Amino acid sequence: MLPTPGLAAERLALLHRLTEGLPPAELYWISAWSAALAAQATRVTLPPAAPVAEAPSAAAAERLTVLYGSQTGNSRRVAERLAERAAAAGLGVRLLRTGAYAVRELAQERHLVLVISSQGDGDPPDDALGFVEFVSGKRAPRLPQLKFAVLGLGDSSYPQFCAVSRRLDARFAELGAQRFAPLGEADVDFEAPSASWSESALARARETLGTPATPATNLRPVALHAVNSALHDRANPYAAEVLENQRIVARDSAREVRHLELSLQGSGLRYEPGDALGVWPRNPPALVDDCLRLLRLDGEQEVAHDGRRLPLRRWLTHERELTRLSRPLLAAHAAASGDAGLARVLEPEQREALARLLDAYQPIDLLRRHPVDWDAPQLVAALRPLTPRLYSIASSAKAVGEDEVHLTVGVVEYSAHGGAHLGAASAFLAAAGEEARVPVFVEANERFRLPADPSRDIIMIGPGTGVAPFRAFVQERQAVGAAGRNWLFFGNRHFAQDFLYQTEWQRALQDGALHRLDLAFSRDTAAKVYVQHKLRERGRELYGWLRDGAHLYVCGDATHMAKDVHEALVDVAVAHGGLSAGDARGWLAELLQEGRYARDVY
Repeated sequence: MLPTPGLAAERLALLHRLTEGLPPAELYWISAWSAALAAQATRVTLPPAAPVAEAPSAAAAERLTVLYGSQTGNSRRVAERLAERAAAAGLGVRLLRTGAYAVRELAQERHLVLVISSQGDGDPPDDALGFVEFVSGKRAPRLPQLKFAVLGLGDSSYPQFCAVSRRLDARFAELGAQRFAPLGEADVDFEAPSASWSESALARARETLGTPATPATNLRPVALHAVNSALHDRANPYAAEVLENQRIVARDSAREVRHLELSLQGSGLRYEPGDALGVWPRNPPALVDDCLRLLRLDGEQEVAHDGRRLPLRRWLTHERELTRLSRPLLAAHAAASGDAGLARVLEPEQREALARLLDAYQPIDLLRRHPVDWDAPQLVAALRPLTPRLYSIASSAKAVGEDEVHLTVGVVEYSAHGGAHLGAASAFLAAAGEEARVPVFVEANERFRLPADPSRDIIMIGPGTGVAPFRAFVQERQAVGAAGRNWLFFGNRHFAQDFLYQTEWQRALQDGALHRLDLAFSRDTAAKVYVQHKLRERGRELYGWLRDGAHLYVCGDATHMAKDVHEALVDVAVAHGGLSAGDARGWLAELLQEGRYARDVY
């Protein structure tokens, strides 16, 4: 407990209520603001506050504002590093996620860096939707005073690579702003190009802003998420012991789903409901063997790449993507093979054909159907680096203990192109027996949080494994004695085979931890019924909950489910709120901006 000299109990309670649920950067902002007030009152010059959370009295012309829009955390990390380097160089810096940025401030900004990712078909991250709509819309102000730079993160395997950053870069210029650094773009392997761009952009920002004579090298920017551990993070994961790993669907279910419980004891890692657990996977041994056999390569051959020297088998098992085909690999393979058909798929007008091929093929399929004699160094260079997979955490630390974390894992396993196919992470986790070790880290997700006010009602929409974070939500709300009601919409294929956590939900209903449960099992009826159909059926009550202040959460598939659910919500607002379709979409956009409509989609 922090000391509170001279603070009455009732004021302490009020302060606690005001600050409950705020992320660290906003707490530091309040600290800096109150310190500035104290300085004015006592005429004492105080040392500078944390640079990212600078007090509102600082002139916009003397600072660099760094904004980020991130779906999986990559853009956030790049923005944090850039802000940290800027602060070390003595610049005044503030770092904000786009969802926490007051767009009315844009007219007063003088120096802005935006780091933003594109997802799916050129869509912005959920947390950046309001910002992107404002900047793109009629209400955006003229910005002749603004100097800006934009860095986009994306995946070149998608047709709309870095579409959001390109669009915003062009729009800022259209509004009269001036670039102080050219548009930057980084692919999935973003670390090196984003670092290079950041260094160049920062050098230009220092020229524009001017650098103090004595750089404040001891200052560090404050991130907008909790620092989980100084020891274990994405770059240095913790080897978590598997405590339990069990199948939670019927034996005759067409899909395998597993519930894993992992130990975090001694890791220092902490998480909140809504966060994700990052898992560093290993490629299936059988797949590695198939690649080596097909290419007639020796797995023990030492291969040097990017300053490291490892056996080829180690590269293919731990370091390179073998279950996801990428556009760069396809392009390299087409060039090496001289295959005109593959080259045609890469042409701009063949976007749909390329998307279908990347979705249907794994690298092994490409190697089988379009043989090329890759040597070991060429192969390692052509394959993308293996990346961690993020899983929504399915437990509340208050319910299961701080030293434990649970996951709900849908195992990717199917036959195609004459062979068995597996997902790297899900197969790795499915095979992890008790006492096995899994490399993990916590990925904070500040845009997918329970309401700070526990008396607020919540509506949770999570078909399939998308129900995972809502298990954590219900556990948390029960543990803290939240007064708000909890309503869950869950869907899957079959009631008897695929009702994930059935007994837990039934017990929660009996205990009053869950107040409403609506189910949609699509294969149990002649006409397929999905969660969006249940939303329309319960539209009157659903709209009433939202009208009265409920928070709405959606988790799961972004390609189909999330879009269908959104359209169902539009229909509900039209049918029961008397809104036009356009006004209904605007209302949902407002809920997104307010943080009352949150999505964790993938």
